[in-house]
Amino acid sequence: MSHTYRFVIVDVFTETALAGNQLAVFSNATGMPEETMQRLAREMAFSETTFVLPPEQGGDFRMRIFTPARELPFAGHPTLGTAFALAGPLQSTLVRIETGAGIVQVALEREGAKVIFGRMQQPIPSVALFPAAEKLLGALGVAASVLPVEVYDNGVRHVFVALETFAEVAAVRPDAARLEDVLGETGVSVFAVEGAKAKTRVFFPEIGMVEDAATGSAAGPLAVHLARHGVIQWGEALTISQGVEIGRPSTLYAWPIGSNDAIESVDVGGSALMVGRGEFRV
Repeated sequence: MSHTYRFVIVDVFTETALAGNQLAVFSNATGMPEETMQRLAREMAFSETTFVLPPEQGGDFRMRIFTPARELPFAGHPTLGTAFALAGPLQSTLVRIETGAGIVQVALEREGAKVIFGRMQQPIPSVALFPAAEKLLGALGVAASVLPVEVYDNGVRHVFVALETFAEVAAVRPDAARLEDVLGETGVSVFAVEGAKAKTRVFFPEIGMVEDAATGSAAGPLAVHLARHGVIQWGEALTISQGVEIGRPSTLYAWPIGSNDAIESVDVGGSALMVGRGEFRV
């Protein structure tokens, strides 16, 4: 017996169609087996695909996130994109999404019926030194990081490597096989900062996508990383450019709120738009 599953495609962290990070949202996955979710995510071949389910913990809905390789407890662009996809029917300016890392709130800005911006409050990350920093630098083909090489975990693990200039970030050519061996289930963000603007490239070979177009789960920890090391001020908005090198230019915004003694919240925002829809019969 076949089932029909409908989906929409959302371009996230962009105001322009066919840019940003692609996301498939299956808006009614009630009764869908987990195996089918994973197979559909592999079929879509985007960095992530989400499946929307009835709430269980007081949120507006529950969301499961799958890469082509595995399920994630949390990720940034799937959370924001799914909020945009479901915001119309909900007619709300605040969406509470149940994820594997807890309930994530997304505040929405509207112009009439159209949602134009979303700002999510991410899980507060843990921080530790990355133990294989020298091997990581070698796999990336860079000589050194100008800030400590630290790993942050907000449901997804990202390690951060700071270079001097935007041009150096654009020139990075990692060895994908060595990178996957060093990172395991961790992504790496290579970045540079000028004032309150950052250029970043995120490599995450383990999930089946060597380079990501826009990584919301890394944007918040990047802002925290910069605030902790005095590059930006706590509470200052950081504007992040990503995805240019793979033809998917993206813009993300992040706010680290608190202090070195206590992180109060980590917010990440951006725009998104729906660009397609379809259905699978499986």
